[in-house]
Amino acid sequence: PPYAYQLFYFYANVQQLNALRRSRGMHSFDIRPHAGEAGSPLHLVTTYLPARGINHGINLDKEAALQYLYYLDQVGIAVSPMSNNALFLKLKDSPFLRFFNRGLNVSLSSDDPMMFHLSEQPLMEEYSNARQYWNLNMIDLSEIARNSVLQSGFDHKCKLEWLGDSYESEGIAGNDPDKTNLPQIRMGFRSEELQSERSLLAR
Repeated sequence: PPYAYQLFYFYANVQQLNALRRSRGMHSFDIRPHAGEAGSPLHLVTTYLPARGINHGINLDKEAALQYLYYLDQVGIAVSPMSNNALFLKLKDSPFLRFFNRGLNVSLSSDDPMMFHLSEQPLMEEYSNARQYWNLNMIDLSEIARNSVLQSGFDHKCKLEWLGDSYESEGIAGNDPDKTNLPQIRMGFRSEELQSERSLLAR
């Protein structure tokens, strides 16, 4: 069946499951499908509607308008550069740095760690590799790590502990530098640019 059919069928089932779980006081599930690693760009159109975040998303680099939508709504994109390097896209061609510099809500993730990583800390390998290859500094890595926690399925209590009491607020108000190691000037810049784009569209 087409990707869209599979995703929306799955989404409908997860919605029913979540309704049941909430009625019993249990946490619900978010949808974070694989999309945009290979295949048609239409997969990314499909995931834009129901997904809280996606894994991979590298084909957004081929679709400027769609990439802009993901930016405006800050849809989470967990990229796996080392996995992509082995299968689909060499590091020199990876759009990860462009996505990050443009302010998309990107994080680093591992994918198939037993195939593509050499240690028991595959995510640390992704961070180390990204830092060296793209010359990222500690502020960049802190922002990527913060994005990762925001995208994650960890509960509210964990996110409060890791990101601070106001993490759900946008911009400077949602950043606790003592928790995130992320300076307010970076958060202010990201927030101002995003609000500027949204205001432009509103006008």
